[in-house]
Amino acid sequence: MAAGVVRPVADLEPLDAARIKADFPILARPAGGSRLVFLDSAASSQRPTAVGEAIDRYYAEDHANVHRAAYALAERATNAMESGRRRVASFVGGSSAEEIVFTKNATESLNLVARSWGAANLRPGDVVVLSLMEHHANIVPWLQLAESHGVELRWLGLTPEGRLDLSGIDEALDGASLLSITGMSNVLGTVPPVAELAERAHAAGALVCVDACQSAPHTITRVVDLGADFLAFSGHKLCGPTGVGVLWARTELLESMPPFLGGGGMILDVRTDGFTPAAVPHKFEAGTPPIAEIVGLAAAIDYLEDIGLDRIAAHEHMLTEYALETLPARFGDDLTIFGPANAEHRGGIVSFAFADIHPHDLSQVLDTHGVCVRPGHHCAKPLMRVLGVGATARASWYLYNDTDDIDALADALADARSFFAI
Repeated sequence: MAAGVVRPVADLEPLDAARIKADFPILARPAGGSRLVFLDSAASSQRPTAVGEAIDRYYAEDHANVHRAAYALAERATNAMESGRRRVASFVGGSSAEEIVFTKNATESLNLVARSWGAANLRPGDVVVLSLMEHHANIVPWLQLAESHGVELRWLGLTPEGRLDLSGIDEALDGASLLSITGMSNVLGTVPPVAELAERAHAAGALVCVDACQSAPHTITRVVDLGADFLAFSGHKLCGPTGVGVLWARTELLESMPPFLGGGGMILDVRTDGFTPAAVPHKFEAGTPPIAEIVGLAAAIDYLEDIGLDRIAAHEHMLTEYALETLPARFGDDLTIFGPANAEHRGGIVSFAFADIHPHDLSQVLDTHGVCVRPGHHCAKPLMRVLGVGATARASWYLYNDTDDIDALADALADARSFFAI
């Protein structure tokens, strides 16, 4: 598969969306007098019953604090958490569980890279390369480092259709220390050619950090294939619980980085004149970790991999094609979709402007039909300025959505158009 391209695999068994919906009890509840049509998975996905059951089982049978006690219950809790670490390492194709650091979310993971690796290794004039489609979580930490350490930020732009503009990539990477790039835009759905970018970054002597929040839940992720040196994602966009994020990094990088937070759990020894940190990954996990959330994340990964990430990607591609064909055909000039017109270059996210209706007003009307879309700048204000808008409405889908949900969105949009025309 070409980098930056999402294509369905013809011989995959199609998903049974109706059966999958049954695994998500919240989707059976009514909303606004209609069925719930959840089209906001780019912000946070829903959770299958198996995830809640795993967390409940942990609290009912295995809960204790980890790593520091010798009694059997604490050992079971530690084993549950460390089994989750191994599960996550396998999910991203890591070579060792020690490459996995647990955080409270992907934002903290990216801050860890900036504040630990970046602050320790970057000097005034060193270069970090970003794109204009990044989420604030992959912008603000680097802006802070630019302010505190004099780091230079360079920006990759976009083509008119919303793909990454590679025309100046070699100049941007010349002398750079790091390329930090999204695996999928949370606004445009654009899938950058991460593997190609990583190859070019490494040739220029730069490391590569991937914000995989939008890509890891929807397609097979292998850090070696991507060429990543760091990779971050969050549990709550992956059918897992809130409160747990992941940073994968090469072991030698983690070993060279100073601790990010200080306290219990991240030390080998503490003296009145200093301390010795624990080995990786524990030196980055100060305090009591999100044990139950890690258990829930492992259950979510089991659930997704039992279905098949390749089948999920193909299903979402089908929905994206359907949306890109049916919505413009129905609404014409009243609808502006931002981002690539070809579904092969984007994931299951469609941001749009509709009939001069403010996205927040539009979202409220859609909600009366049980249709959940997100209005706003989506934590991507630099991209909003490129698009020339203050906000968009964003619909995003996942394995539990189907074409009926896209049709429900279209029907609700038609009602909104009539409502605001009065």
